[in-house]
Amino acid sequence: MSPAPAHGSHTVIERRRRHTLFFLEWAESQRPVHLDTDIDMTRVLEHRERARADGLRYSYVTYLLHATGRALARHQEANAVMAPGWPGFWRAPRIVRFRSVTAKLALDRKVDGERAVLSALVPRLERASLREIQEQVDRYRGEQAAELPEFKGVRMLGRLPLPLGRAAFGAALREARKRPGVFGTVSVSSLGHGAVDGFHSAGGTAVTLCAGRIAQRPVVRADGTLGAAPVMRLGLTFDHRVIDGGAAADLLTDLHDTMEAFDDVDDGSRGHVPAAHARGTDHDHGTGRELAGSPR
Repeated sequence: MSPAPAHGSHTVIERRRRHTLFFLEWAESQRPVHLDTDIDMTRVLEHRERARADGLRYSYVTYLLHATGRALARHQEANAVMAPGWPGFWRAPRIVRFRSVTAKLALDRKVDGERAVLSALVPRLERASLREIQEQVDRYRGEQAAELPEFKGVRMLGRLPLPLGRAAFGAALREARKRPGVFGTVSVSSLGHGAVDGFHSAGGTAVTLCAGRIAQRPVVRADGTLGAAPVMRLGLTFDHRVIDGGAAADLLTDLHDTMEAFDDVDDGSRGHVPAAHARGTDHDHGTGRELAGSPR
């Protein structure tokens, strides 16, 4: 980086965030639509405190990942991707649906001393227990996470000449059926470590989940009384090319109900499925740094 000139400005050649810039170029074809809901996190917080008493620590994002795996297993039309090649004059649109759920978890980390977003893959969410998910999240908790082998490609993109880097990024995403191992099947991001109530982003997957902070808010109980509860706003952005609004709304409702009704079944490895959704429809907030810096 060159020293700033006398007038107080300087130009930086961006390298550490090139993977993000390549992604934004690639994602321009998405057609994002945004939904959101408020989730009463009382049951999740109760389970978290019981687990802590037993010497276990679960991040809020682990609960979200757990619920997401179950929900997408019941809504497989949303666990999908638009295959490359559409639109085309002669080519019919093709959507590839996946049986297994792999989350692309956004992490705020330093790469060679500069702040960047890394994407960590958390696979097999449809059957992983809380403990198994937390073990994977913990792997990415440290400040040296950027040095892990799975982020070798990100480091390489910053070193390649620009045209080669862009070509390499596009080639990695060309085969839709291999997308889960490169980009996941659902994107999950959280800014709940700060004073952020809600936000939306498009993560390159058919569905992107965005978790804000947990804060005490007024709620109306089932009996009509007014009270306070720890509430988290959950945003869902969907690619309208892959699913329609009704399917996205059903998925968000399922996530809402599953997290609000979370039950400690099988040591927390399964969330309680509300009866209304049993036939086909299944975050770390609080204080301090969570997913953005260290998964909460």
